[in-house]
Amino acid sequence: MRLSARVDYALRAAAELAAVGAVVVGAAGGRSRPVTAEQIARAQDIPPKFLESILLQLRRSGIVHAQRGPEGGYWLARPAAEISLAEVIRVIDGPLAHVRGQRPEQLGYQGAARALQEVWIALRASEREILELVTLADVASGALPGRVNELVADPRAWS
Repeated sequence: MRLSARVDYALRAAAELAAVGAVVVGAAGGRSRPVTAEQIARAQDIPPKFLESILLQLRRSGIVHAQRGPEGGYWLARPAAEISLAEVIRVIDGPLAHVRGQRPEQLGYQGAARALQEVWIALRASEREILELVTLADVASGALPGRVNELVADPRAWS
């Protein structure tokens, strides 16, 4: 699996919002306190201009909300426990698994290579299992689901 820098930055920015998303007392709807793009960029060492375009994409998709002005910034549109890593990745880069720009079920292999399609579909299912299981709250708290911990405990996972 190859993740773009854009996805990496989006996940880091969203995790930062999850981590600092303290609820504003008396705020309408109990929304999280806004965090500026500059604060996120500094905390996660993300180029600010790059981050601005990522935050715009996340806002347009409904993952984050934004407010302008001196009290402005960004906050998660929903609780971090309701936003999976898969959702963020799909917003930034589209579907999880593509082969030459096509979805695996759209591929047509012949002869000895025919089973490759099933391998790509299984790979996508495996990615989806983990990326939909893990939420921004899990990442921000460092308390990953048991299935992730099981996989990480295998020394072969690290090489």
